[in-house]
Amino acid sequence: MLAASALVPAVAANAQAVASQAPPSQPPWLTHELRVCADPNSLPYSNEKREGFENRIAELVARELKAVPRYTWWAQRRGYIRNTIRAGLCDVYIGMPTGLDMLLLTRPYYRSTYAFVTKRSGPRIASFDDPKLKRLRVGVQIIGDDYANAPPAEALTHRGIVKNVRGYTVIGDYHEANPPSRIVRAVANGEVDVAVVWGPLAGYFARKSAVPLRVVPVSPEVDVPYLPFVFDIGMAVRRGDNVLRDSLDAVIARRQRDIDRILADYGVPRADTPAAVGLATH
Repeated sequence: MLAASALVPAVAANAQAVASQAPPSQPPWLTHELRVCADPNSLPYSNEKREGFENRIAELVARELKAVPRYTWWAQRRGYIRNTIRAGLCDVYIGMPTGLDMLLLTRPYYRSTYAFVTKRSGPRIASFDDPKLKRLRVGVQIIGDDYANAPPAEALTHRGIVKNVRGYTVIGDYHEANPPSRIVRAVANGEVDVAVVWGPLAGYFARKSAVPLRVVPVSPEVDVPYLPFVFDIGMAVRRGDNVLRDSLDAVIARRQRDIDRILADYGVPRADTPAAVGLATH
């Protein structure tokens, strides 16, 4: 998985960066800056206009730390971690899957799931074992230049559902706004009958669609052999930055309800029990 947008689908390829400023000579929590690594074109997570839910969470965290958020913008493709946080350009990712060994992770602040996206007028799919998947046109996310499979593609292959499956890369054409959203548009415009999409992307763009869409969490949450579709997402810093990680953990603990409300505003499907009420359902 890439930082929750493509890292949950997975860590991908070739990027360009624009640092918002030169790295400060002191850690950001001493200079009152929170240096954030983020994608400039990846709603619902982040963009250069700071319209994503990770932008809003970064602002909340910065306020709690009495800091100003400063961004290093870099597309979430191959080399994203190496060329941002490991290069010293920034210090925190707001969204990362918590099982990532190369970084130091906070406690999770949400858990989401892959989801089936269909037209509301179309078939309701909730399980990979639904026999309708054998005859419907199915869209799945694929990762990177080598078209590696995300978990849903593996689950479908395991069931012999291959010939009616179409792949949509999580990278896409970066000249377009929010290129990973194309898989959701493919459902709306009838290219496919159902798509299996990482939850935050599915929930946000289904809400934006002019064609009414249905978002249903996949079942089971873990397939056999071990293949999870549900992932915990936390914040991440470079290994050894325990002081910053502990500060972020404390903010998450204090402001979880506010974080939950932000996630609800963006239609993020939840596989945990949010602390706040009023989350969107699909």
